[in-house]
Amino acid sequence: MITRRTVLAGTAGLLAASAFNGPLGAFAQGAPTFKPEEGASLRLLRWVPFVPAEEAAFIANTQKFTEATGVQVRIDKESWEDVRPKAAVAANVGSGPDMVMSWFDDPQQYPDKLVDVTDLGTSIGAANGGWYPGLESYAKRDDKFIALPLCAIGNAVVYRDSHMKAAGFSEFPKDTAGFLELCKAMQAKGTPAGFPHGKAVGDGNNYAHWLLWSHGGKMVDESGKVVLNSPETLAAVKYAMELYKTFIPGTESWQDVNNNRAFLAGQVSLTANGVSVYYAALKDPAMKEIADDMRSTNLPIGPVGESVELHQTSTISIFRHTKYPEAAKAYLQFLFQADNMNAWIEGASAYCCQPLKAFEANPVWTSNPIHAAYAKASASLRPNGYAGPLGAASAAAMADYVLVDMFAEAVTGQSTPEDAIANAERRANRYYRI
Repeated sequence: MITRRTVLAGTAGLLAASAFNGPLGAFAQGAPTFKPEEGASLRLLRWVPFVPAEEAAFIANTQKFTEATGVQVRIDKESWEDVRPKAAVAANVGSGPDMVMSWFDDPQQYPDKLVDVTDLGTSIGAANGGWYPGLESYAKRDDKFIALPLCAIGNAVVYRDSHMKAAGFSEFPKDTAGFLELCKAMQAKGTPAGFPHGKAVGDGNNYAHWLLWSHGGKMVDESGKVVLNSPETLAAVKYAMELYKTFIPGTESWQDVNNNRAFLAGQVSLTANGVSVYYAALKDPAMKEIADDMRSTNLPIGPVGESVELHQTSTISIFRHTKYPEAAKAYLQFLFQADNMNAWIEGASAYCCQPLKAFEANPVWTSNPIHAAYAKASASLRPNGYAGPLGAASAAAMADYVLVDMFAEAVTGQSTPEDAIANAERRANRYYRI
């Protein structure tokens, strides 16, 4: 059984030698200190949780901060799709929430509207084994932290083991060619797959980027020049069209909740999702058969020859319009304390992968075999702007669903593969101006 004590044991030693205790708890020696402004109160905009215990742990940490400082923190929740536009409006109007838990490189769209948190990013990283490079790149601009990396939400294939075996496969295929054959066989057995081709912030982007990267395609090169129109992209699009033929109807309109619901309703037997879909089945006695039959694995390897995956990534930022920047920094510093961060990771039950290397030791990752595919998300993720620099262009292209729409146009027959790629190339060039 995982207890709070066992969770803390893994990282307590990292801080014990150099920590001091203040009113907000233990901080590494040399860490900046922040005194909340008189009468400070804060408002945080965050995404709606898929794992209730994750939210409960986050709220518990927030309440502890309020008890220690007297600073009230109001937490507003919005759907995954709505966080991005609401945060952009707040940044550009200069009013609204003081902080936001946003997606991918969203902070790169309005870096001048965010508080520089380099002091926090540097000290927290130094005290906890360092940030994972992929997550850190989302949070930095010109070598300065404009946000703090919060987590990677691991994305993995989830499937019904008995249905895979009934389709004639004793083990899950490791490559894209075998994966296509599995999906064909499962469709023939009436237990089809389903992946989102709709504007799903997490699952739609994760799937589209995997399709592209696994075949060696990329939106831009190292200089930021758009190179989407390539033989590799065409191969990815044609592969997606073949996979789509095996899917349940309607995936072109799926958002982030739809593949969960379809899997739990027995409409599909294979999709990609966070570990939340497993816990949704586990807590419902009527879904015990699904939970017992569920397995997870990483997405198959394509012609590129290596595992290349995009994982949902969240950062936490402070808007410059806040009246209480010291209070906001104190709050973020408190959330990243070892005991608080470990408690949150534990509460998330493998849904949120740690942003700092010190927390790899959290026993949640070995507490259940279903967690194994999600355990390395922070270490393995490739930023969505690959292979170019992250910035306003990569953030805008992601927010405009350029890749998602490219695949959707082709698989639904709205455009030929070549036209879908040309349309995406034209849209990408609006943002990447070299």
